[in-house]
Amino acid sequence: MKYTKMPLIHGYANQILTIDLESGKINPQPLDEQIRDFFIGGRGLGLYLLHKKINAKTKADDAENPLIFSPGPLGGIPQFPGTSKCMAISLSPLTHIPGVSNFGGHFGAYLKYAGFDALQITGISATNAMIVIDDFKNEIYITAAPAIDHVFDLERAIVEKFLQEGHEKKDIVFLTTGIGAANTIYGCINSHYYDAAKPVDGTKGLFRTKQAGRTGLGTVMINKNIRAIVVLSGFPHGENPYGAADWEKVKQSGTKLHKVVKEVDPQSLKMYRKGSAGLIAFMNKDDYQSLPVNNYQYGSDPRAGQICGKNFAEHLFDHRGMDGCFPGCNLRCTKGGWVTLVSGERKGNKVWVDGPEYETAAGFGSNLGMWNPEFIMEANWHCDNYGIDTITTAVIMAFVMECYQRAYLTKEDTDDFELKWGDEQAALQFIHDLAYRKTALTSIAGLGMTELINWIGKRYSDRTGKSNPRKELEQFAMQTKGLPFSLYRTHRSLSMQASYAAASDIGAHHAAAWLVKVDLLGAFPTFEAKAQALITYPRVRLGNDNLGLCKLPWVDVFNPDSGNRKNTDIYINPASQEIYADFYNGMLGTNMTWEQIFEQTDRDINLQRIMNMMAYERTTGEHDWIPDRAIGPTEDALYEKEKDYNDGQLSSILNKPLDEIQKMPTFEKRIILMKHRKEELKKLIGVYYAQRGWNTAGIPKVETLKKIGLWNYLSDEARAKVTVMNE
Repeated sequence: MKYTKMPLIHGYANQILTIDLESGKINPQPLDEQIRDFFIGGRGLGLYLLHKKINAKTKADDAENPLIFSPGPLGGIPQFPGTSKCMAISLSPLTHIPGVSNFGGHFGAYLKYAGFDALQITGISATNAMIVIDDFKNEIYITAAPAIDHVFDLERAIVEKFLQEGHEKKDIVFLTTGIGAANTIYGCINSHYYDAAKPVDGTKGLFRTKQAGRTGLGTVMINKNIRAIVVLSGFPHGENPYGAADWEKVKQSGTKLHKVVKEVDPQSLKMYRKGSAGLIAFMNKDDYQSLPVNNYQYGSDPRAGQICGKNFAEHLFDHRGMDGCFPGCNLRCTKGGWVTLVSGERKGNKVWVDGPEYETAAGFGSNLGMWNPEFIMEANWHCDNYGIDTITTAVIMAFVMECYQRAYLTKEDTDDFELKWGDEQAALQFIHDLAYRKTALTSIAGLGMTELINWIGKRYSDRTGKSNPRKELEQFAMQTKGLPFSLYRTHRSLSMQASYAAASDIGAHHAAAWLVKVDLLGAFPTFEAKAQALITYPRVRLGNDNLGLCKLPWVDVFNPDSGNRKNTDIYINPASQEIYADFYNGMLGTNMTWEQIFEQTDRDINLQRIMNMMAYERTTGEHDWIPDRAIGPTEDALYEKEKDYNDGQLSSILNKPLDEIQKMPTFEKRIILMKHRKEELKKLIGVYYAQRGWNTAGIPKVETLKKIGLWNYLSDEARAKVTVMNE
């Protein structure tokens, strides 16, 4: 169908595209100004659209469950660093609550350039479908998708199709997923874009990918029989092409942040060389013990240098070209390189790998007891090619490995297959089998951690005649709300424990409140400061998701001017926040402080909590917890591994001299320590609830929802449930 595109005003296209795959109806419709201004965009707008489409009984695989893609008003503006982000939102097949995942590349920007602030897809197509939004012809259509299961083969077919139609590579952006998304419930979505600067075979240019990996939204996509979503568009031109209220102010803010990134990053994290994999060295420090090793049993390892960012930077990453996932970002952290595959259908082929990011490097590296960077890159490539989330895959594999280690699983249970720490060949085989559901073990593993716990417990009980060890398994099955942990060991960061447990409503992911690093640096010395951080940091981090912004130029590039600020949290990088406020005000024509801008995020934080409550009802607060392994040592040997630190903490807790503590039996010390840490976590979560204006069960109070203006945007069903849950 043909559509009319309006010019961008204050970063908004002021239009939403809805597509019903069953009826084939394609409907561009105006974006209500009141909704736009209240929910802003990105994650917030996507959650609102999801809320309006579902009810308490809706399931992830229902036709009415929408798959939503939403950038934000500040996304796609290359005059400012890090404006590449788009949000994918739907009910999660993995957690059964709203799933949200942000991703980079050009898709969100091009969707907005083509005239839409959000794309909402409902229904299930009868055949494999490809949605095409052609900005050049002002046309939208649904066509047959190539019947190709592997993402990078599908990528080549899509590019070739549109090149033959006369389009240039730089004008083609698209989303895909693969066979692994169909055979697991944690499929990822690949965002493809053309990097014209990267040299390849004596020429320049290749298609690269970023991923919406978390919460299984690739599975939602493929369950709707969507194999690809293509946008054909290009950058707007002319003076003030994004409709800024004050274009000069926008450009000046971008110049300021570019300067900070240029001057600071080469002297600090060196993300332009190491990417986010540079975090491995920090997390591995003896004082921090925060790099997960062998399923979060340990927090550091002397072999970590083999998989640290420096090693990737010096031996595997190809630094030619710009390495930004969107023009205008001089952080250049989108690293990648070439590796020769040693497994799978393309064994022996040399392939380009985008990554690894820190999460993937730690997930397939230290947490599996693997210290080979080439293995990590190959595992990364296969997951992308199959369309499965690297974080979920790696953490589930680590759990399986520990089950073998502790004899909860044996070869007898798994047709003579064994997955052990450091066994690269078996690990790669597991990934291939997972993508195709080839074995009983990988078929169950593809259904997530909860089903896997049930299956292993029953196998053990049937084999040994002993009682089901479910409770023991749950101690080291690293998940919250069904979502496997992202890759931070949290024994020494109470703030991060509470972040995983309660502040992140999608499950155990760091997007909402990544507090581990600044907590370890001493940013939150008091209990009250930790509780406050669980409010302020999610406002900023999730607020960036609403605006269409990448967090890294803010969170990983510390503005020196912030260090000079008084009577404030310098770790939230206030000097850079003021630059972001200039960008926001320049685009939207407002006059707000950065604190006021990000306080608006409380609206969608509470909305997501309400939707969780729709699923959990009175048990909502019970889901705000983490496994024992994330809190402290789950056995005496693990206590002894960090004996000096643990004894020192216990000495302080019990107010006893250290020499008396050292004489106590390890088992007794461990029980006391774990009890104390759990009490501290429970207390912190309670304070967090109170500061949020939620009741003791973690459910927002009616007065809170009315105070922030959200009450009138809720469905009748949601308002009724909130009222009942607060009685």
